[in-house]
Amino acid sequence: MIAKPHHALLWILAVSMGALLVAPFLGMQSISPVAALGAGLPETLAQILYSIRIPRCLLAYLAGGALALGGLVLQALFQNLLASPFTLGVASGAAFGTALYFTLGFNFAILGVGGGSIFGIGGAVVTIVPIFLLARRRLSPTEVLLAGVVLSMFFSSLVMFIQYLSDYTGILRITRWLMGGFDVVGYQAVLGIAPFTILGALVVQSNSARLNLMALGDDLATARGVNVRRVKPLLILAVSLMIGAVVSFCGPISSVGIMAPHICRLLVGLDHRRLIVATFAGGGALVLVCDTLARTVIAPYEIPVGVITALLEGPFFLWLLYARRWARTEVLA
Repeated sequence: MIAKPHHALLWILAVSMGALLVAPFLGMQSISPVAALGAGLPETLAQILYSIRIPRCLLAYLAGGALALGGLVLQALFQNLLASPFTLGVASGAAFGTALYFTLGFNFAILGVGGGSIFGIGGAVVTIVPIFLLARRRLSPTEVLLAGVVLSMFFSSLVMFIQYLSDYTGILRITRWLMGGFDVVGYQAVLGIAPFTILGALVVQSNSARLNLMALGDDLATARGVNVRRVKPLLILAVSLMIGAVVSFCGPISSVGIMAPHICRLLVGLDHRRLIVATFAGGGALVLVCDTLARTVIAPYEIPVGVITALLEGPFFLWLLYARRWARTEVLA
């Protein structure tokens, strides 16, 4: 952790906003920001910028922020730094719900919310509720994490079973979606996940002080006046809303819920009043950069963004192990 967390938070926000401003102009066809701000942008490039790249960058940023924030909240609630939407099975449950929606051929919306999002959120809730109930039985963080891994494997198996039952087109669609991506035209997907992401983030931020206490244990939080029985389900519901909506539109993008919270925790410290903002911004920037690489490294072809984030996870954990060992050596010295 650096000496001045407030300065680190400002740097994270600045880098995050910078990435969000620059990314739409990068791609197989470079676009000049000067021409975009003026009237000199050809109609074709204007269509690419405003109908494809800006919606895609906004979607990547919101998805990354939601996944990172979901990981941070789960780590605090279950007092386990390895907890994330993937290790606890939340993303796999959401993936199963959405894959089931695709396979059944449904096409409906309730109060403007698409059926894919409803099934994705439902899958996330179905997964996280057993984990929550197990955690209330005083299981150790390791046992809760193991239960999450088992549920993740179970729902991943169900997704594979759905693929097996699908026709060739369905198999290709589900396989590509499982790799994660932001292949969108227009703002429908952005508007689809934005309400859930913003609502979830506001719920989490409004409980930031309580999260500081709950990260130290439910007993301590209760002793300090936190209504754990009310706050914990509320935060779990907020995470389920965010993860379910993101997975239904973008697929299960791995690693973000682990990497972004750890990096931001090292930079801004353990106070969730700062850490929540930093993690959302950092996660959004991380996924945005990964998506920019995904569509530019081997242009005109694209790499699924989930492949990029998964490739980063191995080196990240090696770095994290080295950093912790170095910090332990410094303390002992």
